[in-house]
Amino acid sequence: MLTFSANLGFLWQELSLPDAIRAAKAAGFDAVECHYPYDIPPEAVRQALVETGLPMLGLNTARGNVAAGDNGLAAIPGRHDEARHAIDQTIDYAAAIGAQNVHVMAGKAAGDEAQAAFIANLRYACKRAGKLGVTVLIEPLNHRDAPGYFLQTTDQALDIIAAVGAENLKLMFDCYHIQIMQGDLTHRLKAHMAAIGHIQIASIPDRREPDHGEIDYRHILQFLETLGYNKPIGAEYRPATTTDAGLTWLRAYR
Repeated sequence: MLTFSANLGFLWQELSLPDAIRAAKAAGFDAVECHYPYDIPPEAVRQALVETGLPMLGLNTARGNVAAGDNGLAAIPGRHDEARHAIDQTIDYAAAIGAQNVHVMAGKAAGDEAQAAFIANLRYACKRAGKLGVTVLIEPLNHRDAPGYFLQTTDQALDIIAAVGAENLKLMFDCYHIQIMQGDLTHRLKAHMAAIGHIQIASIPDRREPDHGEIDYRHILQFLETLGYNKPIGAEYRPATTTDAGLTWLRAYR
């Protein structure tokens, strides 16, 4: 049976993270994930996870100076120390709450120097995370929502994964981003399954509940079952109204 993870970077934003975890449990989700939990004491998050029995699938490295336009740091030449501080922060927080994955955000950059910086920082992240049994994820983002972002396609991500050469580095396959940039989702899911560490869904083009738009997620989810994928699917979308009002899709897919 398919299982689902609530992305609490988008869902129940009106609640504190511990209370959003409890809301996800009450709504019937099987897991949770988040973006940037660093203002919340990890003890409070871990307590909510233990109380609900939900696993925390992952969290992101800090974006940097968002007001100045940062959207990650790991692929930006000359910002090595900041990037590794963000990596350390995320891995330490993940260890404190028992999170399974950390998403290392590349940032806005391009060219060979950016690729070299990203590879070097990912090797550092994988070595640190590997000691704790944590997987490192990288995620291609589309050029409309994240203009200038270094990592934009699955092909680019797979080349970087191969160059890093770490067993605990995987691809975060966000169907929303990949449909915008490349399409051909079922072929890519099948071809890249061995490299995929997490899958996320949202409607196209509005990034709302995954029950309308360009992608028939009933087909995608059935296809994933035939491939033997058995990890929770991440619901990373912006609710059209309230989170609770939009959860008819979750009940329908059950």
